[in-house]
Amino acid sequence: MSIEVLVPNLPESVSDATLVSWHKKVGDFVKKNEALIDLETDKVVLEVTAQESGVLSQILKENGAIVTAGEVLAILNTKSAEETAPIEPVTPTHANKVNDDEMPLSPSVRRLIHENSLNPVDISGTGKSGRLTKADIIEHLNKSSTTDTLVIKNESTVVPDKLATIVTDSIAPSVASTTGSSIRPEQRVAMTRLRAKVAERLLQAQQNAAMLTTFNEVNMQNVIDLRNQYKDRFEKKHGVKLGFMSFFVKASIEALKHFPTINASIDGSDIIYHGYYDLGIAVSTPRGLIVPVLHDADQLDFAGIEKSIASYGEKARAGTLSYDDLKGGTFTITNGGVFGSMLSTPILNPPQCAILGMHAIKERAVVENGQIVIRPIMYLALSYDHRLVDGREAVQFLVTIKECLESPAHLLLNI
Repeated sequence: MSIEVLVPNLPESVSDATLVSWHKKVGDFVKKNEALIDLETDKVVLEVTAQESGVLSQILKENGAIVTAGEVLAILNTKSAEETAPIEPVTPTHANKVNDDEMPLSPSVRRLIHENSLNPVDISGTGKSGRLTKADIIEHLNKSSTTDTLVIKNESTVVPDKLATIVTDSIAPSVASTTGSSIRPEQRVAMTRLRAKVAERLLQAQQNAAMLTTFNEVNMQNVIDLRNQYKDRFEKKHGVKLGFMSFFVKASIEALKHFPTINASIDGSDIIYHGYYDLGIAVSTPRGLIVPVLHDADQLDFAGIEKSIASYGEKARAGTLSYDDLKGGTFTITNGGVFGSMLSTPILNPPQCAILGMHAIKERAVVENGQIVIRPIMYLALSYDHRLVDGREAVQFLVTIKECLESPAHLLLNI
């Protein structure tokens, strides 16, 4: 009996996907629920698994093909599946090797392992419960590639296979070169669907919005003192660390309640006022910038916010964010301070009309009660669409966030 392997239903607003890689080739035996294909959309990576055990008899779509929901990708022959199942002899080498299909691996991690013939047991995982992440695989490949030799033949540069694998997997290429050589190597790689979508949306934001940025600064001393006082008890009770982001999420929600226009969006000639608070948290990943969303963030306490952010961070590193994790959003927060940014003008995340930029905390001399004192200061930036948000509202919005953070009692007592 033959069954068709189909492209699954794609997320809402996603019309097609790119076939990134096959995990099997024609003639291979496939177990039920085993990963067959990775499909990349402009939002997430989808994994297509085998519905039944059998032999992969025909592949109809090759790597790089653009596919739509319901298209036939391959034919799986399930007849006499048990007879065709491979019987591998147990040898000392095989017995000591862990089958990566039995490990909880993300699609991108599994693809790198298969393409480079790696044994996952040889690589140390830094993810949750020792899980392997894409960064772990890339670091392992980079260490291995340092022993490879650059081959120059007919005045052309040949890049080691492992380096080429990293490049095609959307990681910024580290082009090999020889010391003192006149060779100037280059590599041309296609944009991933995610990178292309990010480029499209950022360009759209600049072309279609009257974007303006206003700045303020906040004294983080009280937040730092409060966090230092309770962080150990907080982590012991809730099982998650108390970070700064939960304070900014809470402060942003309070400010959005006072200035609902900043939580709104423009749809043609209409203004949509959102009666809920879905806050996007911008995350930088090897695949590009993504913005998972804290849905109904106003209903979360500090622990709920920190747990959600930690979960999204782990999913982002493992490449397992779902479309629901990225859907919607009425306001976005981005933290360039984790990379050392002192000041920036963040770009809007359409169709939202505002985005808050956090920056690095630095000790600065400030005047308090006529005295010069040293305080931990952070610069804040609010980029907004001037078509909808007036300068007065933008400035007062930032002032509200500043007041909430400099007096955390505002957040705790809801005043």
